[in-house]
Amino acid sequence: MDSTNRNTAAAGADTTAEGDAITSARQLSHEAPRTNTGFSSNSSSSDPPYRNSIGLSRTRSTQADLERRHTSISRIQTARTQHSGTVGRGAGYKECKKPLPNFGFEKAYPPPLPAKEEYVVEFDGPDDPLHAQNWPFKKKLYTAVMLGLTTLTAAFASSIFSAAIPSVSKQFEVGEVVGTLGVSLYVLGFATGPTLWAPLSELKGRRLPILISMFGFAIFQFAVAVAKDLQTVLICRFWGGFFGACPLSVVAAVFSDMFDNKTRGLAITVFSMTVFSGPLIAPFIGGFITESYLGWRWTEYISGIMGIACFILDLIWLEETYPPVVLIEKAAELRRRTKNWGIHAKQEEIELDFKELVTKNFGRPMRLLFTEPIIFLLSLYMAFIYGLLYLFLTAYPVVFQGVHGMSPGVGGLPYFGMVIGQLFAGLYIFLIQPAYNRKLDANNGVPIPEWRLPTVIVGGAAFAIGLFFFGWTGYTKSIHWIVPTLSGLFTGFGLLTIFLQSFNYLIDAYLMFAASAIAANTFLRSLAGAGFPLFARQMFSALGVNWTGTLLGCVATVLVPIPAVFWYYGERIRARSAYAPTADPFNVSDSHDNDEAQGEADSQGEGTGLEAVEKSRSSERNARNVRSNTGDNAV
Repeated sequence: MDSTNRNTAAAGADTTAEGDAITSARQLSHEAPRTNTGFSSNSSSSDPPYRNSIGLSRTRSTQADLERRHTSISRIQTARTQHSGTVGRGAGYKECKKPLPNFGFEKAYPPPLPAKEEYVVEFDGPDDPLHAQNWPFKKKLYTAVMLGLTTLTAAFASSIFSAAIPSVSKQFEVGEVVGTLGVSLYVLGFATGPTLWAPLSELKGRRLPILISMFGFAIFQFAVAVAKDLQTVLICRFWGGFFGACPLSVVAAVFSDMFDNKTRGLAITVFSMTVFSGPLIAPFIGGFITESYLGWRWTEYISGIMGIACFILDLIWLEETYPPVVLIEKAAELRRRTKNWGIHAKQEEIELDFKELVTKNFGRPMRLLFTEPIIFLLSLYMAFIYGLLYLFLTAYPVVFQGVHGMSPGVGGLPYFGMVIGQLFAGLYIFLIQPAYNRKLDANNGVPIPEWRLPTVIVGGAAFAIGLFFFGWTGYTKSIHWIVPTLSGLFTGFGLLTIFLQSFNYLIDAYLMFAASAIAANTFLRSLAGAGFPLFARQMFSALGVNWTGTLLGCVATVLVPIPAVFWYYGERIRARSAYAPTADPFNVSDSHDNDEAQGEADSQGEGTGLEAVEKSRSSERNARNVRSNTGDNAV
């Protein structure tokens, strides 16, 4: 990479404050880019960063290059911004009260590197084969299949225990509500696990957390299988969910590393199908296991064996995909082979700050959840849907085993109605993807979050219909069992479309704070997934299948307008948000100004320096606006 790109990488990587991240988020959240920013091949380090990266054209080659350059900006050159928001801050801002240790042997400290940026490794252009987006398709495919199996295993284990609840309750002499805690605590582990795995994947890469988690997951599945008392079963189920949460939160990020904007949506669709199909396939398999001579413990042995198999596959064939960590490996190889120990990657300058880790991974998601209406209302909607996914683990046995007299194994077959509904949802999303890509091309590759919401509205209507359908066809044996099974086509279709496109909406809307937005969403919906099974049996007993289905269908109908409101008013709401601004996507110069003023204010002891930032950049902003005649296009 030439000196221009090195300088722009350095400028883009020096952002450290939360306010800087907001400015960086503006790069991708508005419809119209500036039209008079040109390409400059002879820019210097004093030029605004990325000026030579944002010349726009509608040609295919330029559009592909633009998207690849966007990938470089958002994943490589702004490493400090990303990690300041998740795991800590740059080494230059780390406050340490410990005295500096002696160099040793009475040596003086060596002088600093003469040109520090000359020693920072970068990718070798947009087509560097080390970058996961440039891998051969075959390699991407087997990696996606391998990680899809890993995710399916974690989701599968969440519900296979539901088939063992009667046997576990009988063996340990407790009620079935207490036995249901084995499912609820596992899902509760899903709620708490991402608080560790998500920031760890941003600090150490994707591969290490996946390997650690799958090994731990398998160990706790075997621990449940050999447990001698109920408390061991419940505790190990929780920790199994905690470790199993890693694939659910990290694999999507791996897909984001490997696939570009046009193919990422399809990859995430397949990933989501594994997440939601796993809990629906497991009761069918678990039912046949528990009613056989194997007994309930083999439901956990099977999960553990699957976990070990995934661990071995990932250990042998999974390669690192997170660009900053890929550069660390590249720098390490260059140091070994050149004996030049100054070579390093930007990621290696990051220092873990425990206080910021706690604040930003616990405090910020909760702050977003209760102060951002988009996150709160969509999370509430998705929590209800996710809770019903695990409520169905009780509802289907009530209908198909209780009303229709099926055995536990055969009674798990109707879950395939929901699985087929999810397949239809995946097909629907595949079919509408070309239209989305055309809109993306027409907008110079910049996605508009509200484009995702019509699909959520359609899915919400289908889900509500499915609940009414299930309630009023499953309450009596006089109606053939296939009829309530067919209701799963609607609920499965709605489940996947709501979740997938709502996640995409949150990511598109919050950009640099998407991890915190998803963490807040995951926390709330996992609480619902853990709580709903605990009262499901009592609700069906008290109200009956028909009126329970009616009640749930009415609640689902009331929640349908939530995405419709955001479809019409989402941009206005985001305009008032400090975390989801609708600003000029190419307003990167302000970020550069913010960086320099922030560093100056910090060096003068002015706290966060945000006020100094505004003062120092105001005159430059005005001059730049006059020169460019575009102004600040914030809505």
